[in-house]
Amino acid sequence: MSKTTFVVGLDGSEAGARALAFAKDRAKAVGDCTIVICYVIEWSPFSFQTPEENEKRHQRREQEIAMARERVLDPALERAATEGFDVVGIVRHGDAADILESLARERGAKQIIIGRVGTRGLKSRIFGGVAGRLVATASVPVTIIP
Repeated sequence: MSKTTFVVGLDGSEAGARALAFAKDRAKAVGDCTIVICYVIEWSPFSFQTPEENEKRHQRREQEIAMARERVLDPALERAATEGFDVVGIVRHGDAADILESLARERGAKQIIIGRVGTRGLKSRIFGGVAGRLVATASVPVTIIP
């Protein structure tokens, strides 16, 4: 029997923390399970800038990855590992719905778990949030935690 994998979207919000708690409960029930925790930094590749601006953008991108790891991902990984869970942490730039779906496919995940309300705000209310887009396009079941 192969190991079950869950992909969890973590963004530093309370809803994200509840999504991870739910994934841990599911992992306990399943047994042999890996939880892939992913922090996505929204980042559009569609930007027309000068070479100098692109260099600054690359530096800012690396700083954001380090900050996401330090403030959100690493503490969550450490706590989960201390609790006995098999966890993997990933930080990526891009569209959260696309990245979580892609990770689920890459890892053969059985489920994607996310919080209903993240840290995004007005833009997601106007153009549609990660949860709505993910539910519409995911190849595996998506659980949205309130």
